[in-house]
Amino acid sequence: MGIEDQLFSWLTETLTAIFDAIGWTGVVIIMALESANIPIPSEVTMPLSGWLLVQARGGTLWASVLEGGFFGGLGCLLGSVVSYGLGAWGGRPILEKYGRYILITPHDLEVADRWFGRWGDWASFISRLLPIVRTFISFPAGVARVGFSRFCVLSFVGSFLWCGALAGVGFVVGERVDEIHGFLRPVEIPVAIALVIGFAWYVWRHVTSARRKMADYEQAKGP
Repeated sequence: MGIEDQLFSWLTETLTAIFDAIGWTGVVIIMALESANIPIPSEVTMPLSGWLLVQARGGTLWASVLEGGFFGGLGCLLGSVVSYGLGAWGGRPILEKYGRYILITPHDLEVADRWFGRWGDWASFISRLLPIVRTFISFPAGVARVGFSRFCVLSFVGSFLWCGALAGVGFVVGERVDEIHGFLRPVEIPVAIALVIGFAWYVWRHVTSARRKMADYEQAKGP
């Protein structure tokens, strides 16, 4: 058994114990952590909830989708609000003062503000339907000060759809929930690759810009 399989097995056992002990409250807590930048895969959490908290207790598929969507979405909303607040009231001042040390300039913040100003509502919604991205989108949304009320509504709606769908799948497959993570991997891998490429391009652009400014400065200074 590889390291990834061992981690998956440990996570499944831990979540099972939590759900057996405190039910849907555990789902809210775990999904809140997932949306507060702690990468606990919802692709494991929500199918397990549909199986353990609904199917195994004689519930219906419809109940699995609705309850999973509501409690999972509620947890996502709570975690997202925390992450948004960190970005808005803590992250932005820090980035404005020290961002240059991690290649974030005032210009980058302005670009982010314009981008979220145009696409913030769509980003708040669509990001909830994407693996990996959904975990971290709230912090930059807070930094860009996306409209808070719209952010909350659209984050909950997107999370409701994502969590409800996964809980429903967990209800259907039952004990075979471990297959779901493998099934979603073809989606996760392109998203991860796109993020890595985007980060590499970001670093390259900033390093190139810094070198160009230094060359211009040396040229202007003269011999």
